[in-house]
Amino acid sequence: MRSRADDQTTKARIRDAAILRFAQDGLEATVRSIAADAGVSAGLIMHHFGSRAGLRQACDDHVQAVIRDSKSELMAPTGAPSAMLAHLAQLEGYAPLVGYVLRCLQAGGVLTAHLVEGMVADAVEYLDQGVASGTLSPSRDEAARARLLTDFALGSLLLNLPAGKDPLDLDALPGWFAAYSERILLPTLELFTEPLLTDSSLLDAYLDSAERTTP
Repeated sequence: MRSRADDQTTKARIRDAAILRFAQDGLEATVRSIAADAGVSAGLIMHHFGSRAGLRQACDDHVQAVIRDSKSELMAPTGAPSAMLAHLAQLEGYAPLVGYVLRCLQAGGVLTAHLVEGMVADAVEYLDQGVASGTLSPSRDEAARARLLTDFALGSLLLNLPAGKDPLDLDALPGWFAAYSERILLPTLELFTEPLLTDSSLLDAYLDSAERTTP
């Protein structure tokens, strides 16, 4: 009889195998192929996750948690630069998760919409942490800022990842992700640290117009 610890280890192994297989072949990848990758039976996958949708949800939850935890580390009042450098040193390990998110965005649907909304909700939380710690400036609309930053990140991935190649080459993806991150990091940090606009005239004009049109 399996112990609970064995079950948890097996469940995590199946989930990780599913993330890799979905990233490579798309969300239509078969349960049998995932079972073969994980070294288990298709029936055991159903035992642990109940259904294909349950397996997908577990993958979504794990990917979302990894993103949330890594972002939260950057919001600390001290140690953010060290955390950023540590994440940069481990970028290649995030590549399968990035490939999985890409496949979700390509597929669309209710589960993908739920995943994106979860990412937005998480962004609200870790941005609030950054404001509270003094790492970030507050926003007039925290929820809108969180959604925009999430849109920027996901949209950039969707536009830049080698999506035309099917199946996705997971061996090449880590190198691509490292090069992509290196390319966007300087302009992103510069944009967020040194304002793009030299004065507030555009913002002032918008706020004045919005105030005059608000009932």
